[in-house]
Amino acid sequence: MSKPVKTLLRKELVAKLSGQNSLAVVSLAGVNGVANNKLRRELRKKNISLRVVNNAVARQALKELGLDPAIGLVEGPCALAVGGDSAVTIVRTLLAQGKDMPSMVVRGALMEGEVFAAEKVQELSQYPTRDEAIAGVVMLAKAPGARLAACFAGPGSVLAAIIKAVEEKAKELQAKLAAEKPPEAPAAEKPAEAAAETPAEAPAPAAETPAEAPAPAAETPTPAPEAKAEQAPPASEAPKAEG
Repeated sequence: MSKPVKTLLRKELVAKLSGQNSLAVVSLAGVNGVANNKLRRELRKKNISLRVVNNAVARQALKELGLDPAIGLVEGPCALAVGGDSAVTIVRTLLAQGKDMPSMVVRGALMEGEVFAAEKVQELSQYPTRDEAIAGVVMLAKAPGARLAACFAGPGSVLAAIIKAVEEKAKELQAKLAAEKPPEAPAAEKPAEAAAETPAEAPAPAAETPAEAPAPAAETPTPAPEAKAEQAPPASEAPKAEG
């Protein structure tokens, strides 16, 4: 491989690894094309890329990026797996796919400056991922509040359970009393003849209202009788005329 080609490959690899602080080194010796494509497809689902590299070019690129601890992992035919959430995600995915690919070997991994050799890769896969670590911290932060809420909710739940038990007991007692109560005897029907003989109640007599007496007519004063003119005595009684 000519020097210009190596330089071009190194620059391309540096651009690919720029900003990465975690990676894994994998040996794909003996992995056929079908298995290789399947592995790459599963890695892409986790945003992980797999790149076969030239060892000399890879060492130069790692040194240029300050990833010197990983240089010792680059031995023989190998590929670099980078991306994902962290080296834990990369290693987990590689080990899960390696169950169906015995010829694939994870030679080691680099996570935030710490190198994990092949014998420690399984241990690294047990580490929590970034999201899992954040979730654990959040859970620890919420634990005191959850315990305090449980202290307040405990007596209330007990009281609610007691009230519910009393209510159910009252319903059972009410149902039991209803079942034990004898049915009421139906009222005896009166014979039709007795009903016919019963005289109808006479209507109450209307209260006699005395007729209003007519007002007495106003008395018309009778005029006093006029004094009768003195009657002339009868002729017999008239005095005889003197001689």
